[in-house]
Amino acid sequence: MNEPIRVLVVEDDPVAADAHVLYVGRVPGFVAVGKAHTGAEARRALDRTPVDLLLLDLHLPDVHGLQLARSLRAAGYHADVIAVTSARDLAVVREGVSLGVVQYVLKPFTFATLRDRLVRYAEYHAAAGEASGQDEVDRALATLRAPGPAALPKGLSAPTLERVTVTLRDCAGSGLTAAGVAEAVGISRITARRYLEHLVDSGRAARSPQYGQVGRPELQYRWVKG
Repeated sequence: MNEPIRVLVVEDDPVAADAHVLYVGRVPGFVAVGKAHTGAEARRALDRTPVDLLLLDLHLPDVHGLQLARSLRAAGYHADVIAVTSARDLAVVREGVSLGVVQYVLKPFTFATLRDRLVRYAEYHAAAGEASGQDEVDRALATLRAPGPAALPKGLSAPTLERVTVTLRDCAGSGLTAAGVAEAVGISRITARRYLEHLVDSGRAARSPQYGQVGRPELQYRWVKG
């Protein structure tokens, strides 16, 4: 039986760190062996526990994540890195490649997004032996690349989905009904509900009944933060 891939979560926000540990534990073949809130804590954890993969926030209170990755490489640590960041600077992405960063996950993300990256990493991590040729090398590297955006269900458009997504995300604290989204976006209530249900099906939103009103309770939709 293969040993699970050991993951150290490095994230300064305690709530997010707990969520990421929970996410990792939900993916078969992975185990979260610890969490650290600073670069210094991460180094101490690596000294205590063997780690295969760092789930690394780039904005730590004591060091930038890429500086931490660089110092770890220089010190002989060989764990791969999945970088977690809200930054979208492609220069940072290029710099990370040489430091063992095999994937980037942009905040906020859902469990489904992280699960996809971990599953792909597991396939990459499992590759061993000698490649028979260029095609096999290409396939091993291709496992790390995320697929293109999935086709939307018939009748849904990407621009409208983006507007619905932004509207729901901006009200993450309170949530919205389909009627509320319809009014904010300028579409019909039925159309708004189709987009909201698509977000629920894809793991980016959750629904719950809204009680306290006369008659049948309305469904309340909330953005699910990763």
